[in-house]
Amino acid sequence: MKKIGVIRGGDWDGYNKSLKEGADIISYIQNNLGEKYEAIDIFIDKDGIWHIKGLPITPHDIVHKVDVIWNTAHASVAQILNNFSIPHISIGVFLGALKKSREMLYEHMRNTDIYMPQHFIIPAYQNDIDGPIEKFAIKKAKQVFEKFSSPWIVKSFNEDISMGIHVAKTYPELVNAIIDGAEHGNSLFVEELISGKEGSVHSLKGFRNDNIYTFGSNNFSLNEKEKLASITKDLHTHLGDAHYLKSDYILTPRGRVYLKNIDLTPDFKDNSHFCESCIAMGAKPHTIFEHILERALL
Repeated sequence: MKKIGVIRGGDWDGYNKSLKEGADIISYIQNNLGEKYEAIDIFIDKDGIWHIKGLPITPHDIVHKVDVIWNTAHASVAQILNNFSIPHISIGVFLGALKKSREMLYEHMRNTDIYMPQHFIIPAYQNDIDGPIEKFAIKKAKQVFEKFSSPWIVKSFNEDISMGIHVAKTYPELVNAIIDGAEHGNSLFVEELISGKEGSVHSLKGFRNDNIYTFGSNNFSLNEKEKLASITKDLHTHLGDAHYLKSDYILTPRGRVYLKNIDLTPDFKDNSHFCESCIAMGAKPHTIFEHILERALL
């Protein structure tokens, strides 16, 4: 029985997300692959100390305790694993930065033929610097308006759910949305609202003897699927070392494709788009899980 170490936690701002993501992977292994694999929970606390079963360890101690690592902690952990020649599945520093920063992703995509909705970032309102909140909102709304036209999506840059998401179709609505965000103390992300058919494509390296295998986008026509598959393969190649990629798209009535977002870790929950797409293309999700593991062990 192979042992899969799942690293989660760490001293970074993605601590809580990493804890949950790692716990989900551990649960998936136990519930679906328990006869073949043993999941080893490797927890890194906020002081950077590594633990197995509550006991502190060093990264060197892990070498003989696991066969492969699935790292949900910070990308810098991957370098530590490389230093000890431990096979691992990790999101690299560059890819991790692209996933975290939409601004970086947008700038990176400017070097490709892939479109993204235009956007504008508004720093958090500061009363002592920015003056009356209404004037601040009018000033920022004018800057957005000069960059791209309505409708606009206005939301918290840090995904603060207490604010909600505004769809502004007019200039006054944009001003009010910015005021709401400013009152919440949030930096704001304003994005061009693109109308069209939405869908996601998943891609893997080396699956079914294909250099980059794509699946998903079941709500699109055959021609649309082929177009999205081609774009996704180019995107996956451009991003380099991603073991898995989920690309969220909007296809406009005129046939232009926009990339909305990317994700780099499969969602193994039963009702997820990933799992439903696996079943639709004739594969069980755990087959994909094992494929990713096997590539890491090569």
